Amino acid sequence: MNIPKLLAVNARKFPANEALITADCRLSWSELHDQSLRLAAHLQQQYQIASGDRVALYMPNGYSWVLGYFAVINLGAIVVPINARLTAAELDYILRDCDARLVIAQGEHAERAAQLVPCLRLDQPAKQIAGMEARWLVADIDSEQPCTLLYTSGTTGKPKGVLFHHHALLTVANASAVEMDMRPHSRLLHMMPLTHSAPLNVFLLGGTYVGAAHVVLPEFHPTLLLDSVERERTTHFFGAPVAFLLTAQQPDIATRDISSMQFWVYGGGPLSTEQVGLIAERMRTDRLYCVYGLTEAGPSGSIMMPDEHQTKAGSIGCRGALHTELRLVDEQGQAIEGEGNGQIQIRTEAMMLGYWNKPEATAECLHSDGWLDSGDLARRDAAGYYWVLGRAKELIISGGVNVYPREIEEILEQHPNVAEVAVFGVPHPQWGETVKAAVVLREPVADLQATLGAYLEPLLADYKRPRLYSQLNALPRNANGKVLKHQLQ
Repeated sequence: MNIPKLLAVNARKFPANEALITADCRLSWSELHDQSLRLAAHLQQQYQIASGDRVALYMPNGYSWVLGYFAVINLGAIVVPINARLTAAELDYILRDCDARLVIAQGEHAERAAQLVPCLRLDQPAKQIAGMEARWLVADIDSEQPCTLLYTSGTTGKPKGVLFHHHALLTVANASAVEMDMRPHSRLLHMMPLTHSAPLNVFLLGGTYVGAAHVVLPEFHPTLLLDSVERERTTHFFGAPVAFLLTAQQPDIATRDISSMQFWVYGGGPLSTEQVGLIAERMRTDRLYCVYGLTEAGPSGSIMMPDEHQTKAGSIGCRGALHTELRLVDEQGQAIEGEGNGQIQIRTEAMMLGYWNKPEATAECLHSDGWLDSGDLARRDAAGYYWVLGRAKELIISGGVNVYPREIEEILEQHPNVAEVAVFGVPHPQWGETVKAAVVLREPVADLQATLGAYLEPLLADYKRPRLYSQLNALPRNANGKVLKHQLQ
């Protein structure tokens, strides 16, 4: 099986079922299939796009994005999703790195991209597609042929391209459909950027795997989320924790009918016990799912079910999702049994082929036995649940002692005046590094350092307590909601 065959099967099995709902269109599976073939033929005839060529998508979520994605893959080419919020310099880096033949874009994004490589503007996609013929040379696509090149979010530096073949992505799709009970009658709400692995592979492909409907919006806003759930009666949503927290704080949420929602799925960071309680109460749900994974693994990883949140909120669960294994290893790469601290490793059939043109970087994290170094440090408790302590690269070593940022953040987040916090290390001439906290406050305090220092004194060992504080209006985040600690540093 490959992704074009999957789309064709859906067109035959569910020809009249809704496949794609956006602000511009409502397409059935037969219409989506037909229009993607028309665009594929145009790419082949007008731009000579062939198997293995890299074609970038540079625009917000929407009709054109989904159509472009399936059209490129229909040709056996490699689709390169690029976040619409990236600057011209960031775009230039990725296009050069992957040697893109073409960019598909709209509006201001097309103007920016056209200065760098050939660009197909899809400003009026419905009219443009209608005039295209669906005659094209069918590509012979193997399940292990590369099809998607996803660039990592670059939270610690320059992004790297992560290359996948069809089998890997359909493995993720299968696991998502099973774990989250996706069915042909399911209706998935997409508001996170489809340029990231979880929204794209877990949700867009997961729903496509079973023929579910996709409600695709260009960006997240809590009011828009509530409006869309009410209007479209959606059943599944994936978002970063901040999306749930913002939605739960909407003043009219008690009057909104969001009863159709069966799966509220969050990832990219944890939710504390208090935050889970707030969301459950305000959004009137006990259907919170936590997923953890890495782009490099598809993003396969762990899953935590709703009932586990009662006692283990803040963790990422105790098992790998379908088709995935999870383990903890020490600094020598040896497996740790039982309780302990170490690095999470992942093994799955959804694994990347490797980093684009970076064999050394691939070899550093992907081992010959199939295990991938996640770069995440974690604690496994007596019940087998994993608690992420932070990135290995974010580990603070102060005076030769390891300090885990996540442990400090979890405690500071419980202070009534703290809305958000990020803890990181900064150079220190005597200790090597010292601990600093960047804080977003709910209410102002007279002396930030004195107030939070006094709060932490009975809760944390002296060497773990931040010596430096800075107050911000908001933490810098990437489009998937992850805090950009390298910017803070």
